[in-house]
Amino acid sequence: LTGRGNAVAVLSNGTAVLGLGDIGPEAAMPVMEGKAVLFKQFGGVDAYPVCVNARTVDEMVAIGTAIAPTFGGINLEDIKAPECFEIERRLQDALDIPVFHDDQHGTAIVALAALINAAQAVGKRVEELRVVIVGTGAAGVAVAELLHDAGAGQDGTGDIIGVDSRGILHRERENLTPTKQWFVDNGNCDDRRGGVREALQRADVLLGLSGPGIIDAEWLSEMADDAIVFAMANPTPEVMPELMPSNVSVIATGRSDYPNQINNVLAFPGVFRGMLDVQATRCTIEMKRAAADALAGLVADPAPERIIPGAFEPGVADAVADAVRRMALEQGCVRP
Repeated sequence: LTGRGNAVAVLSNGTAVLGLGDIGPEAAMPVMEGKAVLFKQFGGVDAYPVCVNARTVDEMVAIGTAIAPTFGGINLEDIKAPECFEIERRLQDALDIPVFHDDQHGTAIVALAALINAAQAVGKRVEELRVVIVGTGAAGVAVAELLHDAGAGQDGTGDIIGVDSRGILHRERENLTPTKQWFVDNGNCDDRRGGVREALQRADVLLGLSGPGIIDAEWLSEMADDAIVFAMANPTPEVMPELMPSNVSVIATGRSDYPNQINNVLAFPGVFRGMLDVQATRCTIEMKRAAADALAGLVADPAPERIIPGAFEPGVADAVADAVRRMALEQGCVRP
């Protein structure tokens, strides 16, 4: 009977602000305010920027736990890896409201939806795709885990290969974080070695979640026919769309001035709208899958130039919210 049921904290310490890096909480405030506007405009959610001077995991967990009684959910934002993984896990274990790191899961939901439709557009099955993920930070890890749960790379020739700044993640790489070790345990079936170029050879999909201009367009010509490239670094992609070789059939970026924008605003307003409506206690991987399927389903006939709805198309948040609501109730992840 209070405003808590429609309130979300946009909690950040400003250590990984999009395109700007570790700029601190004061400088991050305009970004968090913008996020709050998007929550309200697209999902009708009352979101409040909470920018804090706290750099350690323990500090962030203590702050999140302390403010939780005011909110129906917490959206973690622009917190650097690997701390962001533990912050989210510990907060979710401690609280009975959903804790959702949008840099991870919002990106993963939209990327999965786009990949489902991209695969259909080129006549391939998600399960048989050989996927290379360049960038194994927060977004890269979450995308890999959600794609894997959806069956990507799990059918014979399929695979998921992670590449960080030192090269391909393989069995003999030492001192890997648990999140990077996931790529070794769940992918790179051929135990490939080398860098980005070696990883891309005969690959069906490139998902770029790294930095500007780090991929040579010539390397993409060594991918499979009808290749799919999501160059999502913002504001400058890993490789510009106009440089793509002819074997690349589907191109997506994080920018609004090219077709197929991979934009988190397609996911997080609807995801939180759905969770708040049923007083969800967490956001499960099944709820994320449901959101991605709903988003993909909004494109009736996927084609290379249209694999994902536009950010301003009507009904997107409603469709995502409905899917999340139904899955939360089906799983019983709601307060009695």
